[in-house]
Amino acid sequence: MKTNPVLSVDQLKTYFYLDQKKVAKAVDGVSFSVSPGETVALVGESGSGKSITALSIMQLIEKPGRIVEGTITLDDKEITRIPTKQMTKLRGNEIAMVFQEPMTALNPVFTVGNQITEMLRKHRSMEKKQAQIEAINLLRTVGISRAEEVIHEYPHQLSGGMRQRVMIAIAISCNPKLLIADEPTTALDVTIQAQILDLMVEMKEKFNMALLLITHDLGIVSEYADRVMVMYGGQIVEEASTKELLRTTKHPYTRGLLESLPNLTEDVDRLGTIKGTVPPAYDLPTGCRFYARCPFAMEKCKQSNPDLIEIDHNHFVRCYLYEKEDVQNDTSYTSP
Repeated sequence: MKTNPVLSVDQLKTYFYLDQKKVAKAVDGVSFSVSPGETVALVGESGSGKSITALSIMQLIEKPGRIVEGTITLDDKEITRIPTKQMTKLRGNEIAMVFQEPMTALNPVFTVGNQITEMLRKHRSMEKKQAQIEAINLLRTVGISRAEEVIHEYPHQLSGGMRQRVMIAIAISCNPKLLIADEPTTALDVTIQAQILDLMVEMKEKFNMALLLITHDLGIVSEYADRVMVMYGGQIVEEASTKELLRTTKHPYTRGLLESLPNLTEDVDRLGTIKGTVPPAYDLPTGCRFYARCPFAMEKCKQSNPDLIEIDHNHFVRCYLYEKEDVQNDTSYTSP
């Protein structure tokens, strides 16, 4: 039986009004959903709009940015423009976020214990002693063995991996329905990265949460995500199940990302690259936003931006190489 999604985003547009004439379209018509127990990855280079999408969902966009269009629905509640006080109650209780750098997300002047118990007392109405016991249990749940000592320590006394575990403990403290992880392993070494990702997936399964994983690393996606959305220039350019996307990559941008990954099974002298850079959100091209970097660009790509179309069952792509009339005959762009 199909379950209703925990999160539904429909045609979300988040713009930053930099001055009277310059508008940065950081997120420009993004739609997707995440179901209970599902891990969905949002992938793309820096500047593609991934983090702004996450901050929009959390209602943490600061001026001069604002959501100008679209809707965000959390567990059948439309939360796009609810009052700040109501959104504050939802954060932690129903939706939580693990940030890229825990040292900036954790308060340096409060102990770990204080920061976890504050969440428990605020959102779960626990007494101080009960909250402290629960904080120790949460730290043990996320794999911190000396939890009784760590609750008395400050963030700067912990390693990067330990701080990220504390962030996850805070995030799951109120059993949220949706966990957003924004580049949660960027500052960590490879061994610790795997531990943190394994931990988040374990917590997702334990509490039946929906997990939105934001990353630039398709290697991580191949290991942990059920479904992938590739973002470029503030828009989704390809979406499919992880297995399908890796097997039959369609969009030239996605293909470029995959070719830039190290491959130990092939004798390759150098990694693939994507020429150029992501266009700034305040100076997006009129046509396809990948046009200037695309090895398959056609004249019409310069003139207008293609729609996101379904070319196979639950496989969507935004590219003129796959216009509906050409899909049946297309065999030119399948991954080996």
